[in-house]
Amino acid sequence: MCARASWTGYTCPNSPDRSRFGTGVLETVRHLFPNWIPTENHQPSVGEKSEKSVLKQMLPEGPWQPLVFDVPHSGREYPGDFGSILPEAKLRYGEDAYVDELITDAPALGIPVLAARFPRTYLDPNRSPDDLDPDLLSEPWPGADVTLDEWAEMGVQSLQPSIKSRRGIGLIWEEFAAGGVLYDRRLAPVEVFRRIQNCHLPYHATLDEWFQRLRSDFSSIWHVNWHSMKSRGNQHTPDKPGTLRPDIVLGDLHGTACAPEFTGLVREVLTDLGYDVSVNDPYAGAWILQRCSAPEQGIHSLQIEIRRDLYMHEASLECHKGFSRLQKDLFRLMVQMKEFADKQLNGKTSERGTV
Repeated sequence: MCARASWTGYTCPNSPDRSRFGTGVLETVRHLFPNWIPTENHQPSVGEKSEKSVLKQMLPEGPWQPLVFDVPHSGREYPGDFGSILPEAKLRYGEDAYVDELITDAPALGIPVLAARFPRTYLDPNRSPDDLDPDLLSEPWPGADVTLDEWAEMGVQSLQPSIKSRRGIGLIWEEFAAGGVLYDRRLAPVEVFRRIQNCHLPYHATLDEWFQRLRSDFSSIWHVNWHSMKSRGNQHTPDKPGTLRPDIVLGDLHGTACAPEFTGLVREVLTDLGYDVSVNDPYAGAWILQRCSAPEQGIHSLQIEIRRDLYMHEASLECHKGFSRLQKDLFRLMVQMKEFADKQLNGKTSERGTV
């Protein structure tokens, strides 16, 4: 479990150099991306899409609630420099397909939603930027074209491959059960660096900005990290291959990422709606929850995994009639989340209007 950040501004607790990838993350992004526009100066309408952005931001038109949603794995815009040997049709099996669309009504309740447009098979924003298999690289890290200081700006002091990297599903995916091996080559370190620079850093800079602004207005905030999961386990997952999963799995890092009252509320609402719900089994949460959560300081993070066959045909990746029902039920859940936050904070909303 990572150390928690102190709220002098949002700080990435996993970063070895907090001055560059912590309270200074926005300055780093502005330095690297002169044309990047923070949300304080740019207010897209609800559901607005920009082809120039690697991010999809769905923002409230009115006051913000002390709730933040993010969807790191629903991206379906495949970059031209991907260079995978797999066709897009196979790569798409790595998506948490359409999860962003399931919660598209959240901004109407005052809840902002951040979603990646890029696919997780290209770069996974739910991994630490140093969670990289060195055997994937065409030359020893850091490579000839990127300096150690430049890597440090991305939050990478050295490579720290986790068990996920060893399974081929770290920061840069190498293979996955539904698709197979992604590359017939090794990637140049500079290629990985650019993916972090262009995708991972902006995603977390935006999330940091939202956290920092809401945390300046509210004594507590609630963050929900949305995912979908295959209906059955496989060789890469914590449960046994072929295991039929619950309808919905809530993950709170075994009680350390958010107050039990919030986890309990979500479980109760979903159960009352007719869903089979488990907590921390088989998924307890990953890097984004580790990075963002600090319940002792009023920052509560909860992961929600939705079984895909509830709303789509897993083989064809097409939505079925269950999508509409699930979308409506999740809206009911979001209403209950909002009411929970209202009660916790005595009905206070952000004085900033659109933050």
